[in-house]
Parts: sequence; C-alpha cells; structure tokens
Amino acid sequence: MSSIASMPGVSAATQAAQSPTADAVQMNVLRKALNTQAAAAATLLEGLPQQPQLATEGSVGRNVNTYA
Repeated sequence: MSSIASMPGVSAATQAAQSPTADAVQMNVLRKALNTQAAAAATLLEGLPQQPQLATEGSVGRNVNTYA
C-alpha cells in the first residue's frame, strides 16, 4: 500500500499551497537586499566631495569660447 503523500495529485496540491509562501519570502529577501543597496549608495554619495563653485569674477574660468 502506498502513502497518500506519494500520489501525484497530493504532491502537486502541496507544492501549489507552498508556492505563495515561498514567493512572499523571496520578495521580502529581495526588498531587504534592495534597501541595503540603496542605503550603501546613499552613503557613498554623501561621502563625495562638494563640487567647487564656478568663478563669478576675474578673467579666468567665466567664459567658454566655442567655434562651429
């Protein structure tokens, strides 16, 4: 006599019932990984030096000469 768990229909039903739970767990793991990466990227961006100010007076660095 075989076990009921070895029947293909029971096995398929069990897998189908577990699938939404596994999907939810995988989505939570993905969400946490993305949040961690976002926090790391924000930390790196905050660590960049400030961009120097452009010249506002004097003769150097105020004009761009372009020729077509």
